[in-house]
Amino acid sequence: MQHEAHAHAHEGTADGTAGATWSMAAQATLHCLTGCAIGEVLGMVIGTALGWGNVSTTVLAIVLAFVFGYSLTLRGVLKAGVGFRAAFRVALAADTLSIAVMELIDNGVIALWPDAMDAELGDPLFWGSLAISLVIAFVVTTPVNKWMIGRGKGHAVVHRYHRH
Repeated sequence: MQHEAHAHAHEGTADGTAGATWSMAAQATLHCLTGCAIGEVLGMVIGTALGWGNVSTTVLAIVLAFVFGYSLTLRGVLKAGVGFRAAFRVALAADTLSIAVMELIDNGVIALWPDAMDAELGDPLFWGSLAISLVIAFVVTTPVNKWMIGRGKGHAVVHRYHRH
């Protein structure tokens, strides 16, 4: 009975989708930001250490941001007992738009920031511009996630697999 009440409390809107709060959206965005930041930093460190150019390094960072972003969601859904194929589809549905917006904003800020693309790993500009670009990406992506959750998409899909 208590579980039923809990389930009804999360239904939210008349169409059965979860009600989207700013807190839920911020939490989903922070989850996405974690995966993106791990991938971004790792990609930039690898590309810079190998002496790659800006385009190759940026492409690697974006690919790794998607890999780590999906992996964090995949881990949680697999923990709920969902099979790999279904869990992978959930991760794609939950994170693709969020990661894409985050990467567009993050990399756009870096590309437009004077000298940030040429900063080395030991340069405070490298880390400062990266940190600020991720904060801006978080601010821009949070409303996107709120919109998606309010329509039963994005992390609302992942929420269905959480054990309460």
